[in-house]
Amino acid sequence: MEVNDPVAIREAGKRCYHQGDYESAFEYFSKAAELSDAEAHYCLSFMYRDGNGVGREVAKRLHHLEEAAIGGHPKARHNLGVYEVNRGRIERSETFHHRRQEWM
Repeated sequence: MEVNDPVAIREAGKRCYHQGDYESAFEYFSKAAELSDAEAHYCLSFMYRDGNGVGREVAKRLHHLEEAAIGGHPKARHNLGVYEVNRGRIERSETFHHRRQEWM
């Protein structure tokens, strides 16, 4: 695996995650996220949402979801839009929905 290849690092994290090795998955995803990999941020958001290998932390979940959305991840943008609707922030949710449409 290339030292600074975020895709290879993220994919190693996915393999670990699916094998139940959440600690290693977290390390791989964190490294790939440091290299600006949007999918890795998205994966970290789910780890924080579900509490797999980390504590359930809404603030960290949202941070990684936002980073993924900023990186162009369409599912992250959708999920943020849904989160904002559920919080009653319709105008903010439309911002995420509009950005999501630009990527589709």
